[in-house]
Amino acid sequence: MNHCVVAQHLQDGNAGEKLARSWLEAQGLRHVQSNFRCKMGELDLIMLDGSCLVIVEVRYRSGNNHGGPLYSVTHQKRQKIFRTTRLYLQQHKALSKHPLRFDVLALHGPLDAPVIDWRQRAFCADDCY
Repeated sequence: MNHCVVAQHLQDGNAGEKLARSWLEAQGLRHVQSNFRCKMGELDLIMLDGSCLVIVEVRYRSGNNHGGPLYSVTHQKRQKIFRTTRLYLQQHKALSKHPLRFDVLALHGPLDAPVIDWRQRAFCADDCY
């Protein structure tokens, strides 16, 4: 019998993304898509905030080691997000007409009662060049 075991950090990451989506929806954002993947990278959450298309990078850390989850979105990670967003918008032309915003939603602490830090406009496309 072959059972697939998912590593705990992946389980926590998936749970964190679901929690982030629910929390953002409670703030009035509308879900468009989760986990858009391509060879360039992945977009965790794609949401609409009014007419603004929001690309949300979700970061979860159980503790604040290494500066916490917000500081883990490096320049290289931002470049990947930007390139992946560009491809996503090429494939979803209707969404490319919306203003674009890049947010980071950081969760830290236990997943049953995390501290949530939502950074709107955490970075912009100009940061990625």
